[in-house]
Amino acid sequence: MNKLSTQKRVQIVSALVEGNSVNATARIVGVSNNTVLKLLGDLGNACAIYQDKVFRNLTCKRIECDEIWSFVHAKERHLSPELQGVFGYGDVYTWVAIDADTKLVPCWNVGRRDAESAMAFIKDLSERVTNRFQLSTDGFKAYLTAVEETFGSEIEYAMIVKIYGHTEDDASKRYSPAECIGCETEVISGKPDMNLVSTSYIERQNLTMRMNMRRFTRLTNGFSKKVENHMHAIAIHYMHYNFVRIHKSLRCSPAMAAGVSNALWSIEDIVALLD
Repeated sequence: MNKLSTQKRVQIVSALVEGNSVNATARIVGVSNNTVLKLLGDLGNACAIYQDKVFRNLTCKRIECDEIWSFVHAKERHLSPELQGVFGYGDVYTWVAIDADTKLVPCWNVGRRDAESAMAFIKDLSERVTNRFQLSTDGFKAYLTAVEETFGSEIEYAMIVKIYGHTEDDASKRYSPAECIGCETEVISGKPDMNLVSTSYIERQNLTMRMNMRRFTRLTNGFSKKVENHMHAIAIHYMHYNFVRIHKSLRCSPAMAAGVSNALWSIEDIVALLD
């Protein structure tokens, strides 16, 4: 069996993390689609395992959480009856947490937009941060139960609820939300600093995901066909984001800012995880 050279692997990963689809990556590098998908699966699994291992005992002070929509196989309304309600087909949500100070993404969870996925996500977050911190989320009610059962009163927690104006144009609503005309903040537990209650960083992180993973681009045929590949792509994206990419405001990688890594990684270092 032919084995990809390190150079080819680096070229494939470089193309993927810059927002190219599997087909485009295969054309750019000169390999088959199956070769790209095989590397995506193997490296995605390695990246997920590595980040799960090193993102422990963190001392984050401010964390923001949100969930971002995507779909796998087909959009929800186009699913055949036998696939309705089956996870991995139709709507899929990625729950993401970000440290507002270091911009590190310590955990994420791929699931549905429901209480079960919220609980799994918040529980995972609780196992990574050791100190008392301030948490900000939007007004999605699933966070209330998940945070209460996981943290109780051990963190400062506040919700921020955006108020949107009414729009008459149905076409504009399809592709962008209505105009935000105000925000309401609410203390849920502890004594959060209300001046720091925000979801701005996590919403900007959502944009980063859509810009750097073709699978998240709206109105495209580059969407994920299998949920496993979807998860692998997210793991590689966050490996690159956390360890390789220099954050413009920090002038270093988020992993360096958080003290998880003492040096800037390269894509060669990510590929080396396979060995």
